[in-house]
Amino acid sequence: MTTDPDTLVTALYVKIDDKIGGMRRLGRPPLLSDSELVCLAVAQALLGHHSEARWLRFAHAHLTGMFPYLPRRPGYNKRLRAALPLIKQIIRDLAHDSDFWFDNHWIVDSTPVPCGMSRPTVQRSELAGWAGYGYCASHSRFFWGLRLYLVCTPIGMPILWALANPKIGEREVLAAMLEVDANLIAEREGILLISDKGFASKPFERALAEQGIELLRPSRRKEKARYGEPMLKKVRQLIESVNDTLKSQLDLEQHGGRTFEGVAVRVAQRILAMAAAIWHNNKIGVPITRSLIAYDH
Repeated sequence: MTTDPDTLVTALYVKIDDKIGGMRRLGRPPLLSDSELVCLAVAQALLGHHSEARWLRFAHAHLTGMFPYLPRRPGYNKRLRAALPLIKQIIRDLAHDSDFWFDNHWIVDSTPVPCGMSRPTVQRSELAGWAGYGYCASHSRFFWGLRLYLVCTPIGMPILWALANPKIGEREVLAAMLEVDANLIAEREGILLISDKGFASKPFERALAEQGIELLRPSRRKEKARYGEPMLKKVRQLIESVNDTLKSQLDLEQHGGRTFEGVAVRVAQRILAMAAAIWHNNKIGVPITRSLIAYDH
């Protein structure tokens, strides 16, 4: 098998269609199936089209052989937002179908998802109440928007993810994520969760230990050096590189969402694109599993 956008989209279509192709829908079948819709969204993210209008013009000019019917922008936007639960499920299915699903070493971090740059935008945005002001220590800047929390394997395969207001504590968000997927945690043994200092808390670590999760993090100032700390610098670079893939190659911060549903599905679209590339590279034996270079043109 080769590494190019057409091959990935075709393999993804077969995977999704096998999963949902037999599901019955009420009413007349849509001209663009759910499988085609998701593949179209993944292709958009991989090829770097931020604007849905420009993407559909490109698709009409170049992709009618793969997608015989292409909706107009309002229809595409409406279908895509409604497909958020399906996209979340496919992300999980791709992870489960890869060699990385049973990797018990997880890395967690959060990264800003800016949603506005001006005071009038903050006051008038439909995201008011969901988004908020936060501070990004890595770039020494304030932002208004949401935070993406991502739990992934060292190779970058997403396991859990969530969007939250930046004012909510990191430990609180992670605890909620683990509670929602309690069954996933229960079926595993010996999970090692690697984080930064932001997740430091003795009560939080005890709560994780009760779930069978060991937290590996850097020691705080005036704290005795913790077990395994020397290896953390190299490991921490892995999650930074995953965030960099989402931001620099999949343009996470240029999502263009103006509502919570719009932001959520556009973030999910990019996470799915990364998961699909990792899954496909794993299936065909590409050495660098999280390489998207072959799929971005």
